[in-house]
Amino acid sequence: MDLESGRVAVRAARKSAEAETEGRQEDPEFPEGFGRRSGAFVTISEHPSGDLRGCIGYPEPFLPLGEAIISAARSACHDCRFPPLTLREASECVFEVTILTPPEPIRFSSAEELLDKIEIGRDGLIISFMGRRGLLLPQVPEEWGWNREEYLSHLSMKAGLPMDAWKRKGISIDRFEGEIFAESSPNGEIIRK
Repeated sequence: MDLESGRVAVRAARKSAEAETEGRQEDPEFPEGFGRRSGAFVTISEHPSGDLRGCIGYPEPFLPLGEAIISAARSACHDCRFPPLTLREASECVFEVTILTPPEPIRFSSAEELLDKIEIGRDGLIISFMGRRGLLLPQVPEEWGWNREEYLSHLSMKAGLPMDAWKRKGISIDRFEGEIFAESSPNGEIIRK
């Protein structure tokens, strides 16, 4: 995706979230390429602290990209980990959109082999085990300075599993990549990360 399309994506996410905080529906228009099905996440962060304020998305390519962005942005305003986002808060936050590749299973026979197959900064991961599932976007381990073991431990905890669950037999790990576009400041310049 080119930078101009990334700008369209982030502006649409902000516009949809702001409309949601006011209790109205606004469906931004998208150029042609946004009709393809794709996973997408919208992350809302406080500025300048970078503290998370909401992050919701679709890992699977079930919806057209434009619809996924709008729906994720609206839902991120109501992320259950935080109080509902207000319009004033939205105006003070930065918006980020991550466009995902379809998840693919990582084939491995040991914890060591799994570690060798993960690249920090490239791979977003989804863990599935015993009916539980957790996802971390590719930028998360870089932002927190995690190594691969720490990444997998936090991924396990995100799914509500013990930290070492990723080492267990029968665990399923999928990998995906993401293109990340974000505001540099609230309503500011949009950059590719």
